[in-house]
Amino acid sequence: PEKEEKEAKKPEKEEKEAKKPEKEEKEVKPPKRPRRMLGAFGEVPGPLVPLYDFYHSATGRLARKAGAVALLVMMVFFASGYQAHCQQMAEGLSHPQIMMMGRGSRGEPMIIDDFREAYWWLRDNTRTDARVLSWWDYGYQINGVGNRTTLADGNTWNHEHIALLGKILVSPEEKSWSIARHLADYVLVWTTRWAGMSADDLAKSAHMARIGSSVYDDVRFQDFWMDHSGRPSKMMKESLLYRLHHVGIDPSEPKLKYFKHAYTTKYRMVRIFKIKNRSRESKAFCKEALEWAKEHGGGGKYPPALDEVLAQRQAFSRQKEGRYHF
Repeated sequence: PEKEEKEAKKPEKEEKEAKKPEKEEKEVKPPKRPRRMLGAFGEVPGPLVPLYDFYHSATGRLARKAGAVALLVMMVFFASGYQAHCQQMAEGLSHPQIMMMGRGSRGEPMIIDDFREAYWWLRDNTRTDARVLSWWDYGYQINGVGNRTTLADGNTWNHEHIALLGKILVSPEEKSWSIARHLADYVLVWTTRWAGMSADDLAKSAHMARIGSSVYDDVRFQDFWMDHSGRPSKMMKESLLYRLHHVGIDPSEPKLKYFKHAYTTKYRMVRIFKIKNRSRESKAFCKEALEWAKEHGGGGKYPPALDEVLAQRQAFSRQKEGRYHF
């Protein structure tokens, strides 16, 4: 009977188990990834995680070491080149500014001494009251090394006076002489192109013409130029500056009428010319005006013979200067 009773209860038990609600399957969550921190900057942004993982991997550590070695090699390479550059610059800057070390046609070292040579020639072969007309760049050197008075130097702030010098240098010979004879006794020009250096007065002459034209309307800088082949314009070829560069060296250049060649340095880098028929009255006037200025203050004065030339000048202004920029 007990066996029958158990068999009778078995279907009931199975029925109850069938009626029990099925247990909800638990949702499987992916494992949390470890937080990647950048110190005080916080967690690494998502797009940078692969890069962060590579950086801290074994391959990343190897790449970092290889990069460090390559950077060290590059630093040594560039440092050696920089050392050579510094040595070269030191040798160049250690030379006196008016003397240079050069190489001859056979590569032998040589001293290029033309600038000192020219200034000492002025010191030893001209009167102590001689006045030298040159572009303002060389004023200090002429005064300091040659001990002669110059018409302008690096501290000449009067733009209209610099414009007058530009007008003299870029004008034809006779017109230049008619002004220069009242201001100076000699004209000095740099002619370094004859020694293979192009940074001479002809190279700067475009600036002279532009500065002159900013005050004097009769100076047309547009007509003053030299093309890439070295061929000058008509205005440049007729200018005093061009003629002082070429006369006596270029056989095709005719002789000067109002200027006399006085000296050319060894390598033809500097040339000096004496102005013919200089005005003694103008020189005496300038000397008296200078003595008066020293006693009472003020600056020197132009001689009255230049009143007609000075009357043609236009007051310089920054607005007008803007038309003459390169």
